[in-house]
Amino acid sequence: MLAFSLNYGELCLIAKFQSTNPFAKSIAMLKQVPTIWQHAHASSNPIFDAIKLAIRVMRDVTMCVVKAGGLSFRVPAFSTIEDLIPRAIYWTIRSVMACATALALLNTTDHTEELSTLADQNQHIHDLLRKQLTICYQEIDEKKYEMLLGLFRSIHMDNINTLKALFNCNTIYDCRTQTQVGLDVLRKKNVLLLISGLDISNNQDELSILEQIYSESLLYRPKTRDGGHPYELVWVPVMDPTVEWNDSMQKQFEELRHTMPWFTVISPALLGRVVIRFIREVWHFKNKPILVVLDPQGSVVCPNAQHMMWIWGSNAFPFTTLREEALWREEMWRLEILIDGIDPIIFNWIREEKYIFLYGGDDIEWVRKFTKMARTVSEAAGIAIEMVYLGKSYKRNKVRGVISTIMEEKLCHYWEMIMIWFFWTRLHSMLLSKIQLGKIDEYDPLMREIKKLLSYDKAGGWALLCKGFNIFVNGHSSTVMRTLTEFQKWREQVLEKGFDWAFKEYHDNLLQDADEPCCRFEFPSTIGEIPENLKCPECDNTMEKHIAFRCCHD
Repeated sequence: MLAFSLNYGELCLIAKFQSTNPFAKSIAMLKQVPTIWQHAHASSNPIFDAIKLAIRVMRDVTMCVVKAGGLSFRVPAFSTIEDLIPRAIYWTIRSVMACATALALLNTTDHTEELSTLADQNQHIHDLLRKQLTICYQEIDEKKYEMLLGLFRSIHMDNINTLKALFNCNTIYDCRTQTQVGLDVLRKKNVLLLISGLDISNNQDELSILEQIYSESLLYRPKTRDGGHPYELVWVPVMDPTVEWNDSMQKQFEELRHTMPWFTVISPALLGRVVIRFIREVWHFKNKPILVVLDPQGSVVCPNAQHMMWIWGSNAFPFTTLREEALWREEMWRLEILIDGIDPIIFNWIREEKYIFLYGGDDIEWVRKFTKMARTVSEAAGIAIEMVYLGKSYKRNKVRGVISTIMEEKLCHYWEMIMIWFFWTRLHSMLLSKIQLGKIDEYDPLMREIKKLLSYDKAGGWALLCKGFNIFVNGHSSTVMRTLTEFQKWREQVLEKGFDWAFKEYHDNLLQDADEPCCRFEFPSTIGEIPENLKCPECDNTMEKHIAFRCCHD
């Protein structure tokens, strides 16, 4: 094939330029190139069409033979390929000789029919080879997949073999220094794999908070014996293996990694089909970013630590499932688990033992009525109440509109959009963390209240009445508003029990008579594992499961 290609290529070049280039014309005369070659590039010429077809099919067959020789494993389907290869070689050599003869005798003999027959024969062999190669690749992928599963089930001295298998490379890219470094920089460290698509840039709030937590951990976490950091983060972009990696994707990847303070793989194209399948099937990656944690030996100690990181930040180190369970055992339904340093102003109010209403929703009329009624009641009760608007977990454009009105009318204190996003992200993470631990329906007062709050967010408005770190009422907008409106009915109890307990008692009695719809939850299909069953935090019945479609413009 190589020898024929050189001769054929030379003839093509001479034929192309001999009519315009004197030197090419002289070479054509010396080599006795047939004059018919001057018409080789005509739109339609039967003999040249037959030659070109034969060459194309020969090339395809030869590439299949080369690919077969480069297979990394000998799988069952390869035996059929071994039987086909001698036939492929024979018909390829015979086709080469036929093409060479046809080229040499262009002026005297018509070889069109013979070349067409050989092309058909080679095409048939090529189809067989390509089919068997596809089967071989599938069998090899299955074998590699089983080996990768076995690698993660095994115990290792360090994490290098595991990382090599995942990244298909001995190096990674350090985004801080913008250089390639060896995998040894990760040896025997806790490694957090940030797995996402290239669309991670769409989640700027998420990225900025993650970068803040990561940077703080580098400053305040104790260093290892060699002076390094106790864990490192590696961004692993996962692409659709059926889509060919191109220059546009490479440019987008390079632009993104230049903005990051951690490590990343050399190229997403190196991951391969097997690793991508493993990430999707075993680690349940469904295009929404996840944070898989590997211990210093390369074993998975948490399938997704993102929930932990949102809730407890670097305090969750070393980000294992055991650490997650231990942190939950320390938590209670108190204000600190909800706000966790998001807003220092609220902590000042807590120290001053003020009454605080945290509330949310997207109905500006309800916001006006609620803030007005809360002030009226506080004046009547002779107490100071502070209010903070925390928006909703979605409908961001409507929330921005409500915040604008609150600013203009000076209704109350409010949070910036990124603070609102982080608040709701942490709440959702608490729910998802319990799902991941398999403890979503355990009797847990904290989780029951979190589920209520998430449900109220979907059902309109809500409000929390707090004093100090204690949360006295977690209610839907309708019952909280009614409690405020009917203040005169429980006013006398304020002097006897205090505003907080009197409010709670009247509100809880309303709940027994209220004809409000029960709770509902929405889980995006991208979160990975969705619970099979879920109990209602209000009535404790097993909830029905529905499928919903929602427009994502907002």
